[in-house]
Amino acid sequence: MAAPMQHEDLLKLKSFIDFVNANPTVLNMPQLQFVKDFVEKFGGKVPEGDFKMPDAGKCPFGGDAGAKAKPAFTAADDSDKSDEDASVSEPESDVELDMEGVIEADNEPAQPMGDSEKVPTEEEIDQASELRGQAAAAYSQQKFDEAINHYTKAIELNPGNALFYAKRGQAFLKLKKPNACIRDCDKALELNCDSAAAYKFRGRANRLLGKFEEAAKDLRQACKLDFDEEADEWLREVTPNAKKIEQHRIKQERKQAERKIKERQRAQNRARKEQAKQSSAGAGFPGAGGFPGAGGFPGAGAFPGGGGGGMPSGFDMGDLMSKMKDPEVAAAMQDILANPANISKYMSNPKIFNLIKNFFPRGFPGGGAGFPAGDADADNSAFNDSEAKRANNSEPKPKKESPDFVDDGLD
Repeated sequence: MAAPMQHEDLLKLKSFIDFVNANPTVLNMPQLQFVKDFVEKFGGKVPEGDFKMPDAGKCPFGGDAGAKAKPAFTAADDSDKSDEDASVSEPESDVELDMEGVIEADNEPAQPMGDSEKVPTEEEIDQASELRGQAAAAYSQQKFDEAINHYTKAIELNPGNALFYAKRGQAFLKLKKPNACIRDCDKALELNCDSAAAYKFRGRANRLLGKFEEAAKDLRQACKLDFDEEADEWLREVTPNAKKIEQHRIKQERKQAERKIKERQRAQNRARKEQAKQSSAGAGFPGAGGFPGAGGFPGAGAFPGGGGGGMPSGFDMGDLMSKMKDPEVAAAMQDILANPANISKYMSNPKIFNLIKNFFPRGFPGGGAGFPAGDADADNSAFNDSEAKRANNSEPKPKKESPDFVDDGLD
C-alpha cells in the first residue's frame, strides 16, 4: 500500500522528528501546539522551558526558528517602492558660507521713533537741525551713544525727516546693534523710498546678521540710487555668499518641482493599475463573455443566429458591457434573455429600446415566442412599428381648412 504522502514530504517529516528529538522544547512554541497535543494524547510528555535555537542549527521546516516571516511583494509593489524611495527628498545640504564678520543679533527694546503725525514748527525744524550738527560732531569723535541721543531729540522735534533715522541707524551700526539699525532704516525708507543712505546702512546691518541675500539686494539698490565706494566695497564682500545661497535655493526649488512631478506620475500609475485591476476582474455578469454561458449569452454559441462566432456582425462587447453597468439595463436584459417575448415590455422605455436597436439592428438574438430565430426581419418588425408610431406622433397634424364662403341657402 502506497503511503498517503509524497516521498519528499516524508523526508521533511523525518528531518522534523529528528530535530524534535534533539530539541524537544521546540514543541512549546505556539505554532507547534497541535504537535504537542498529539504527543501528549498518546501519553508523551514534552519538557517545560523555552526553546532556543542551537548556535549552528537550522530549523528543518522552513528557515531559522523564531525568524519573522517576510511579507511577499509583487513586482508591481516592488516597482512602486523603488519609485517612492527614489523620490524621497535628499537631505538639504548646508551651503558652505564665509561667516567671518557675522555677529550675534541685538535684542534690545525698540528705540523711540517720534510722533509720525506731528507737524513741526519752523522753530522746531531749526532746533532739530542744530541737534543734527551736534550728533555729527559726536559721531566724528566716536561718541556713538551721544550721537544717538542727539539724533533721537532731533527726531522728536522733526519726525518726518528720513535722514535723521538713517544717520541714527549708522550710529547703531557702529555699536554692533544691527537690528536697531534696521528699524531706523525701515522707518527712513517709509518716509523716503529713495534714501540711498538707508539702503546702504540696512544692507550692512543684514551682512552683520549673516543675511547675505538681503544685504546684497540693499547694497545694490544703494549703489543704483547714489554710487558710493564704501557701499560698493560692502556689496562685493557679500556677493559670493549671496550667489551661493541663490544657487542653492534654485536647486532646491527644482528638486521640489521634480518631486511633485514624480508624485503626480506615481498617482497616475496607481490609478491606471487600479483601473486595469478592475477591468481584469470583469464587468457585468458571470461567464466567459460577461453573461452566463460559454460565449456570453445563454447557449454554447452565445448569440444564436449570429455570425461565425455566434455574435452579430459589428457587435461591440466592450460598449455593451459598459452600458450593462446600469442596473436598469442589466435587469431588463436579464428579463429579455430569460424570455425574448418580454421585449415588448420595454418598447416604451427609450433607454432599453435604443440599446437593443443599436446593438441588434437585425433583431434580438435567440428564439422564443414572437421572435423566430431564423427570421431577422420578423424580429425587427416590433422595432420598426414602434419607430413608425413615434414618427407619426411627432409629425404635426394638418389643420382642417374652412372654406372662405359658406352658402347659407337664402337665394
